[in-house]
Amino acid sequence: MKISFADYETAAAEFDTVIDVRSPSEFAEDRLPGAVNMAVLDDAERAKVGTIYVQESPFLARKVGAAIIARNTAGWLDSALAGMEGGWKPLVYCWRGGGRSGAFSTILRAIGWRVTVLEGGYKAYRGAVVKTLYDDAVRLRVVLLDGDTGTAKTALLDRLATRGVQTLDLEAAANHRGSLFGWRPGGQPSQKLFETRLREALSRFDPAKPVLVEAESARIGALKLPPSLWAVMKDAPRLVVKAPLEARAAFLASAYADIAEDTPRLIERLQALKPFQGGERIARWEGLAKAGEIETLAGELMERHYDPAYARERSRHDRPALAELDAARLDADGLDALAAAIEAELDRL
Repeated sequence: MKISFADYETAAAEFDTVIDVRSPSEFAEDRLPGAVNMAVLDDAERAKVGTIYVQESPFLARKVGAAIIARNTAGWLDSALAGMEGGWKPLVYCWRGGGRSGAFSTILRAIGWRVTVLEGGYKAYRGAVVKTLYDDAVRLRVVLLDGDTGTAKTALLDRLATRGVQTLDLEAAANHRGSLFGWRPGGQPSQKLFETRLREALSRFDPAKPVLVEAESARIGALKLPPSLWAVMKDAPRLVVKAPLEARAAFLASAYADIAEDTPRLIERLQALKPFQGGERIARWEGLAKAGEIETLAGELMERHYDPAYARERSRHDRPALAELDAARLDADGLDALAAAIEAELDRL
């Protein structure tokens, strides 16, 4: 049995497991939300079969590939699938819903499982992502959460999400904190996987209610915001959080503690600011990093670099704010109060 991607989206809950039988590198680049990887050809095996197909013959490639797929499928039957009962109902896909998913599903059906193959495979899903984020307009009531560096915007999004507010955390999807010092363990996903995460998030929102998104540039680390989302963000109204420099520095010293602990990498990142700040100031900041004076370093980075940069950017795209929310402190109590104030402003929309 095959199912189109459009039909799958309305019937996704009917499947117990979504299985991606592509190679590990294909799966790592992007996959359907919630899919698990049970590769029937690993990367080296896929390259081997492809080489045989081009250099020798398609028939021999299919023969060699079938033998490898049968062995690897047997491995999955002995491991990940060993505990599946007779009523288990999986959806299987490969690149285009052809050879690999067909071979894998044939074996599973012979056992007695009710297997469905995604028609068009991953390619059909990727087409839906592109349509949503590149071709169609994003029809959501987006509101930007804006504020200078260190105003705890991401932490506020987390708090507001727990209060039932619709929030889109772009930095979580990009696995990056959106600045020169924004790296996170594990690195960033591929552009395709980033877009998959965005489409999945957007699909869950109620268009009748506002969606709060942190004000970002068109790029988060190495990743670009897709055009449909960026278009609606550029024209979105803003809620602006304001806090004293001292409070922001204290918050950043805590929020970026993992980065502060990696002194060599922190110093390496500071070097990127030398063309803008000069050698003498960078040397001072390196000294603060080595001494563990992270709060002082954060304060000076904001005062000398980030705050002026954001002021210049805002002057080029000046949009009136719906409201400005002042916070004397950014500790747990201060953030709770800010979250309540932001929620109240959104309720007025």
